[in-house]
Amino acid sequence: MRTDTMMQTILIIDDEVTNIAALNELLQSGYNILFAKDGPTGIKLATSTLRPDLILLDILMPEMDGYQVMHLLQCDEYTKNIPVIFITAKGDEEDEVRGFALGAVDYISKPFRPIVVKARIKSAMELKRHRDFLEWMLKERTKELQQMEKEYFNMFYRKA
Repeated sequence: MRTDTMMQTILIIDDEVTNIAALNELLQSGYNILFAKDGPTGIKLATSTLRPDLILLDILMPEMDGYQVMHLLQCDEYTKNIPVIFITAKGDEEDEVRGFALGAVDYISKPFRPIVVKARIKSAMELKRHRDFLEWMLKERTKELQQMEKEYFNMFYRKA
């Protein structure tokens, strides 16, 4: 679990260098930025030791589109809980529904509106931070219960 003092990492997966540059400029002062120009490279980065806290994923890319990338990320135990925000010039309701059905947490439309981009990312990061904390708490409580159960059984079997 990351603490508030650690800089969070965002992975941008987009085949358009201008989009990567614009998002990098907008976000680099508050986040560590990784980027990939295609889906396969993005998946490799997402599964690496540099695991991102959030992925910004373009839908329309050659070789492997954003939906395919999202599907593969969701099927991987290591990456399935990384929040993904689709970035797209498509404003089609069907595309948004499809993205949400695959597990996206939000959409950012092109051209980028800096205030909206920052707000959506901040919101997604807050939700992730809360989810990570709850998962950590659950693990801690589970350990405590297992320890108590072990102690109980040790006491019980000693008396028998």
